[in-house]
Amino acid sequence: MPVAKHWTVEIDIGEEDGNTAAEARLSTDDGAELAGTGNARLNPADDDIPEIGDELAAARALSDLGHRLLLAAAADIEAVSAQPARLTW
Repeated sequence: MPVAKHWTVEIDIGEEDGNTAAEARLSTDDGAELAGTGNARLNPADDDIPEIGDELAAARALSDLGHRLLLAAAADIEAVSAQPARLTW
């Protein structure tokens, strides 16, 4: 099957003082970009396992990115149809 389009998602993760932040960036082959963010905080009562913070922050960033992509699609639908879009998550 030929590939018509190629989209890439990159996730950057940083940690400081028990707080983990992630940014998920979508880049399309036509130059469009969209980003989502996510955070995780270490509970002082929990063991410090950085991988868990990375996973939580990345998952939240991807979820935020997905929501923003859905909103962008709704805006595009409304722009071409002059009708309210009713997309659900």
